[in-house]
Amino acid sequence: AIDGHESMDVLSALTAISPVDGRYGDRTAPLREHFSEYALQKRRVLVELRWLQVLAASGELVQLPAFSAKASAALDAIADDYSVQDGLRVKEIERTTNHDVKAIEYLLKEKVAALAAANPADYGELQAATEFIHFACTSEDINNLSYALMIKDATERCILPAAETIISKLVEIAHEHAAVPMLCRTHGQTATPSTVGKEIANVVHRLRRQRAAMANAPQLGKIAGATGNYNAHMVAYPAIDWAALAAKFVTGLGLEHNALVTQIEPHDGIAELFDAQARFNTILIDLCRDMWGYISLGYFKQRVVAGEGGSSPMPHK
Repeated sequence: AIDGHESMDVLSALTAISPVDGRYGDRTAPLREHFSEYALQKRRVLVELRWLQVLAASGELVQLPAFSAKASAALDAIADDYSVQDGLRVKEIERTTNHDVKAIEYLLKEKVAALAAANPADYGELQAATEFIHFACTSEDINNLSYALMIKDATERCILPAAETIISKLVEIAHEHAAVPMLCRTHGQTATPSTVGKEIANVVHRLRRQRAAMANAPQLGKIAGATGNYNAHMVAYPAIDWAALAAKFVTGLGLEHNALVTQIEPHDGIAELFDAQARFNTILIDLCRDMWGYISLGYFKQRVVAGEGGSSPMPHK
């Protein structure tokens, strides 16, 4: 603290650089579970461990036999119970590696080795598996899947429910005011009438299309190695159908497999989703502008909230 005040070194709503985490932090708090660095780490851990489990379960790698139920459950628990303290350990490792994905790999090796050492009878088999963590992966293999999971989860748990809340409220308003007449305007001049409900229904119709587009935008993923050709995979185990195993793994994460890629997954699915979100938001901007116009015409009046001020020098606002 400086002179009894909070230090600028302490992150808070006042010291945050971005208003997303600052001024509007209370409204965006649910997104931290999906878009923070901790959230990224948690998905990376999940992807790394699921890949290890799929490799073992395939029965194709002589040096990596299938895990026992106890060992597999222990790996599940590492992913499920990933904590902020684990994240801080990753940051500590990263100070040495200067590589965030490599730091995740090292943390997992630590955790797996600790399990095996603490209970050799149940988890000793995991010790030999540690070198198969991150097997044949380039960092982008882990990252593209992690980001896709972050976006998929946020879309399903935050964005689509928020969109539906808006649509449902507008439907309610449309029905409530279905018979309230409203004089329309074209080219700024009075025209034939409509109803308030019908004009709101126009917005609902547009929003529903874009919500459906958001819901249907695919999140794709790949795990095809450094150039997208399974080169390291084939050198190590040429008899395995790596494309089929990769497809099984990616779809098992709840994503759509992108079979033809370079080192990176090109993120066309993310672009499709963001375009749909932009269109949804553009419709909301249209609605806000229409409401501004209706208020300026005297059709509607802004609700006065005690204590709020819309303008510092003009009290009537």
